Amino acid sequence: MQRTEASNSLRPFTIAQLNKATQAHTDAEWRVDDVEIGQITVVGQVVSIQKQTTNCVYMIDDGTGKMEARHWVDNSNEDDSSRFGEITEGHYVRVTGGLKSFGKKRYLNTTHIREIRDAHEIYFHILEAITVNLIMERGPPSNPHGANAKPSENGGGNMSAYSVQGGGGPSDQFSHLPALQRNIVRFIMSQPPREEGIHVAAIAKAIGAGGQDAHKISEALDKLMDDGHVFTTIDDSHFNVSL
Repeated sequence: MQRTEASNSLRPFTIAQLNKATQAHTDAEWRVDDVEIGQITVVGQVVSIQKQTTNCVYMIDDGTGKMEARHWVDNSNEDDSSRFGEITEGHYVRVTGGLKSFGKKRYLNTTHIREIRDAHEIYFHILEAITVNLIMERGPPSNPHGANAKPSENGGGNMSAYSVQGGGGPSDQFSHLPALQRNIVRFIMSQPPREEGIHVAAIAKAIGAGGQDAHKISEALDKLMDDGHVFTTIDDSHFNVSL
């Protein structure tokens, strides 16, 4: 169960933390402080870009270290090509994906990358990475609104500890979202846990898939990904909630 929770979670990291990640063997899951990690998100400055036919390699520096972020570009998708073609050297970006290695060199296998336009997001990411790391080590903070509230049954050593922070239910953290985005998130959360996530067709069918509605759902999913609330899993059509 721990592996499923980790693989279905999106956790913020610094590059220094990722450089310290370990594997029991080549095909094993990555672990940081003996906690399995799944999808990761990093914020840093693009110091160089190498554009190739099928992929684009960004060198990311977040002040704690440097690491390559490799994004495979679908040239047949105009939205994909134009969106990622706008990223330039010197700008800060948020990268989402998985940690990989090739020839003893680690890199980020990027599923989503976008430019950061609000400087506060840079500082927020650093603070969030610290907060999550402390929760992993010590467990979630006590809930002042409920004397009988208990930490996660699995203790502070897995991803579920992060999802219970804040005192409210998991859906409370999404209450500020626009109605359509909130409904999408709540629908995904209501489904039985699946490592592959929920297909966009199932989301559209549940939320509403008539003409303009389908377009609005696609836009809402893009916004949710940009804000780090959902992430793609096995392909660009399957989504899961970042807990």
